[in-house]
Amino acid sequence: MTFKSLMVHLELDGDNTGILNIAGELATRFDARVIGIAACQPLPILYDEGLMATEAVTLDRSEIEAQLARTEQDFRKALAGRARALEWRSLVTYESLADYMAAQARAADLIISGRDLGPSLLDETRRVKVAELAIRAGRPLLLVPRGVTALPLRHVFVGWKESREARRAVADALPLLKNAAQVTVLGITSEKDRLTTQGQTEDVAAWLGAHGVEATPQAIAASGSEAGYLHAELLDRRCDLLVAGAWGQSRLREFVFGGVTGDILMDPSFCVLMSH
Repeated sequence: MTFKSLMVHLELDGDNTGILNIAGELATRFDARVIGIAACQPLPILYDEGLMATEAVTLDRSEIEAQLARTEQDFRKALAGRARALEWRSLVTYESLADYMAAQARAADLIISGRDLGPSLLDETRRVKVAELAIRAGRPLLLVPRGVTALPLRHVFVGWKESREARRAVADALPLLKNAAQVTVLGITSEKDRLTTQGQTEDVAAWLGAHGVEATPQAIAASGSEAGYLHAELLDRRCDLLVAGAWGQSRLREFVFGGVTGDILMDPSFCVLMSH
């Protein structure tokens, strides 16, 4: 398995520098084509100082078209000469932006996106709910936090929790794991379950070994919050990439590690590859 088609979700008029640079790195590494994608919803019609509804619609559509054109231009400029081929897709729709992008993911092996910035009091029309995209796309999602502009793959961690999604994530991440200098399969658990988790991480490491990836299995008993312990371990060991399974039960923003989202998966200090 390899990544031959990358889909890059770009914010309209946002800072896409890190996402585009990492997309370029991966496109060069895997000789992949790159599909740039952006979407937004038209603003609700407001009447202000006598402005007619038709005028408001025209002004809003003109602004959207200008933003889409600038974003496409940035995409093509940043990735020129770095990808096998470039393609651009965009849509203005009243429907869910996550649903549109999830459907377009049929053309890609991997989706690259920035993190979810959370709800905005001013404008939800340009915001794609990344958690929903991860769950609906049927493709792995590489989450790039602001300020991260490269993916060196010096040390990659597989965050292990016994689940279908975690197994899926490890398989989806194989192209990146094969390019990593060091891989650790890390399970954070209770003291009671540490030996069981250690056996699971050893199984995963053995499976990776059969695919040409040398990995170190490790289970650690957390003395406090598993989420906080995990985050501290990853930061202390200079994690470049966390591979994790994404799952949604009572709410879409819940993920593996017992619902760790805010500090690690949706507001990370490093890149995260998640699968559902």
